[in-house]
Amino acid sequence: MRVPLGPVIGRYPPSTGTDGQLDGIIRRDRKCRDVGFLLFFIAFLVAMIVNTSFGFNRGNPLRLTYGLDYKGNICGDKHGNPDLHGLEVRYWVNPNQIYQSGLKNSQFKLKDARSICLKNCPVASEDTLTWVCDYPEGDIRLSINEWVHRNYDYFDYLTPEMRNASLQLQGPCYPVLFPTVNVFWSCQFIARPLNMSLRQWQLMGGVAIYEDILIDKSIHKSINSRSSVFKRYVADIGKAWPVVVVCGGIVPLLFSIMWLLMIRHFVSTMTWITVFFFNVLIISVSMFYYLKAGWIGNDAVSPIIGKHDPYYHLSGREQTHLHAVAALMTVIMVISILSSIAIVRRILMATSVLKVAAKVIGEVHALIVFPLIPYILLATFYLIWFSSGVYIFSSGQVVQNNCMSNCCSYDLGSKGLNCDNCCGYSLHYSPHIWVAVVFHLFGCYWVTQFFIACSSTVIAGSVASYYWARVEPLQEIPLLLVFSSMKRLMRYNLGSLAIGSLIVSLVELSQYILKPIRRKLKVISARPQNRFGKVAAFSSQCSLTCIEWMIKSVNRNAYIMIAIKGESFFTASAIATELIRTNILRIGKVNVIGDVILFLGKLCVSLSSVIFAFLMLDTHRFRSAHNKISSPLFPVLVCWAIGYVIATLFFSVVEVSIDTFILSFCQDSEGHQGNAQFAPPLLLETLNDQNEMQRLTH
Repeated sequence: MRVPLGPVIGRYPPSTGTDGQLDGIIRRDRKCRDVGFLLFFIAFLVAMIVNTSFGFNRGNPLRLTYGLDYKGNICGDKHGNPDLHGLEVRYWVNPNQIYQSGLKNSQFKLKDARSICLKNCPVASEDTLTWVCDYPEGDIRLSINEWVHRNYDYFDYLTPEMRNASLQLQGPCYPVLFPTVNVFWSCQFIARPLNMSLRQWQLMGGVAIYEDILIDKSIHKSINSRSSVFKRYVADIGKAWPVVVVCGGIVPLLFSIMWLLMIRHFVSTMTWITVFFFNVLIISVSMFYYLKAGWIGNDAVSPIIGKHDPYYHLSGREQTHLHAVAALMTVIMVISILSSIAIVRRILMATSVLKVAAKVIGEVHALIVFPLIPYILLATFYLIWFSSGVYIFSSGQVVQNNCMSNCCSYDLGSKGLNCDNCCGYSLHYSPHIWVAVVFHLFGCYWVTQFFIACSSTVIAGSVASYYWARVEPLQEIPLLLVFSSMKRLMRYNLGSLAIGSLIVSLVELSQYILKPIRRKLKVISARPQNRFGKVAAFSSQCSLTCIEWMIKSVNRNAYIMIAIKGESFFTASAIATELIRTNILRIGKVNVIGDVILFLGKLCVSLSSVIFAFLMLDTHRFRSAHNKISSPLFPVLVCWAIGYVIATLFFSVVEVSIDTFILSFCQDSEGHQGNAQFAPPLLLETLNDQNEMQRLTH
């Protein structure tokens, strides 16, 4: 049975108080709603603060970029023992241990091989044998600076006992036999040992050296492990923070305002301009990925840091990821171009919808300025969130491994061989750290959705007040009206927005949780004559996507009902759902057409951020020395995501205003036999075409 829609927004004319405020339709006598969810959200924010303090206290971003030495120090850490400031390159001193770690059934791992922190990778001499010795201590009375100036070599200071141990590859000095190159702050062995150095080593009575290519592969495998690559990706965000600030924060702000102004002044051609620039930008971004993947030009990402022989060509997992993204962008580019051709007629229909947006922007000047408030708050939150996120991810504990191997090394402190404590060190992540990381990520998404919901509700309340006012429409919405909407939100309905944004966040989280299940279904579907796996994999993806779209759509209209009636979230959702159901032909067509163009506009803003991010990351600062990023993939992705969020904040001025006007117009028409009495001239002028009026009111 159909529910009467009179109470939804108000079938009858409102009563106006002496202060000119609306008492009938825009409810003023409100109550605090969903207080329990608000308290839960506040408790969640407190937990995020505690989680952040844990990261700042336990984390060290150096762990994401640099390796550990034989004492458990982080290379480059000035608080290490000894002071390793400026010594960022990790070098494995014993080639036989590296070879042993690469054997198939060996229990000895590369993380247990003896490594040391140096300023640069050592250079094997072609005419003499050079050495890399342990940090000076005990009888070796040299400072770290003197040790560095001697090229890490104090072999001539050693006693006969120490020299004999060094010839057995037990330290404290180790021969430099292999040429190496700095690959992401680890010295990668790249060739066989030099003949002259190896001959001198053999003449001195040194033990046999394994010359197998397995030495190169063992280090390469460690540097390109999934955990190492992901750590570098997270570290890239910290290194590229100026790019994130400029291209993720400032650039989308400017382009969002520019896009809104262009809608105001060039509404007739704005749909075509948006589609054209979207295709240009998607092609440009694809070309940048082609360049970085090495498909065109000579600007592919390189894992080598610093100057090196141009004949050395090393590839890493980062380049493989860029190849995959470049292929994905090719598919998206082709689909985008074909879709643009297919929706030419729809583009013509969208022009009439954007006229409403142009009228709204022309009348609602105060609302154009309003998104700066959530923008500043959200930007502050992101700055704290990203900095604390790097610390949380690097908050593992450095522990000594239990390598269970027979190895000995000379200890300068105890002046003898130590065979009990020669295992290496590694960074250990306990399960609660991964829980903290997931909690931090979920918190970011929930807070982002909450700010977007607050912004949409304030806009909806202001526009609805403007629509249902009995007085003549003003030239612009006064700031007092916007702040009045903000006051109602802050006082009564924050809990409703907390639960609405939480539902959207949980749906997004469920998609990531179900990804492993979908992968298994894809594996099952790949088997011959297995239709169930194919149907299950496809239907699960489609179902979650549809549910997410429906929830976001219902939430947006629920926020409008909350702004107008001040009801709780679930009550407002029920009202909005009923209104949409009974007016699906009126609202659906307008919303779908308008949302497509607004979605393309958001993508134009975020893709512009990507273009500027690529250009900034291509400068010398981010291609050399300490600020060199492993790949532009993560910084660019972060700039795109933040740019899209910022565009959503500003485009909601148009998006929510249209939704509020259309919902109010439909209810106004129903309450007055098809003649909207409260519609302002800006809406009537846009909808004066008789066919459009019939489509909205029947």
